[in-house]
Amino acid sequence: MLTLGIDDAGRGPLIGPMVLAGILLKKRDADLLKKAGVKDSKLLTQKKRLELQGKILKKAIAHKVILIHPPEIDKSIASGVNLNTLDAIKIAEIINHINADDIREQQIEIIVDCPSPNIKAWGQVLLSHIKSRENIVLKCEHKADFNHPVVSAASVLAKLAREEAVTAIKKEFGEMGSGYLTDPITQKFLKEKSLELENAGIFRKSWITWKNHLAEKEQKKLDKYESNI
Repeated sequence: MLTLGIDDAGRGPLIGPMVLAGILLKKRDADLLKKAGVKDSKLLTQKKRLELQGKILKKAIAHKVILIHPPEIDKSIASGVNLNTLDAIKIAEIINHINADDIREQQIEIIVDCPSPNIKAWGQVLLSHIKSRENIVLKCEHKADFNHPVVSAASVLAKLAREEAVTAIKKEFGEMGSGYLTDPITQKFLKEKSLELENAGIFRKSWITWKNHLAEKEQKKLDKYESNI
């Protein structure tokens, strides 16, 4: 039996893309990767993730990585499609891509790290976007990246793709830290560059933190104007 693990990286940051990755393995190869040190990417250093990437891809029957950039996230949310639903749509895209004609003759166990607190309802949304269901068994779980080596492998690929995207942003626009607002470097970048790079496509402008930041900037401009009257 084959197993397909899917995980994401970068759901929460203000800057940069959200990444989804899926990897199809033979079940025994997923266990071998666990023995090789594959685990939830958050528990690994960047050096270790890079080291494991080659081993993961060598064992992979198929894999796919999708980057969802801030303008697409913002457009989705503006249209009434929230992040969890967008996640389901994109995960289904990975499943539909990997579960191609030459694969459908085999049974696939699909394990997804569920982003929603309501696993059952979110799983139904995901199923509604999957084209072929005859050969699949779908499991949506919390902490799947911690509990299943195939999802851990997907988390490694997702995290590496997210880091690559962040590196590209830094190269073009300057040091911006991790993109998370808990990061002081990201806070500094937002304070100094937000207006200059507002339309550069790197900020998630649908995030409440972005809206609050702009409102604060406008208030400061207004306060400065009024103080000069």
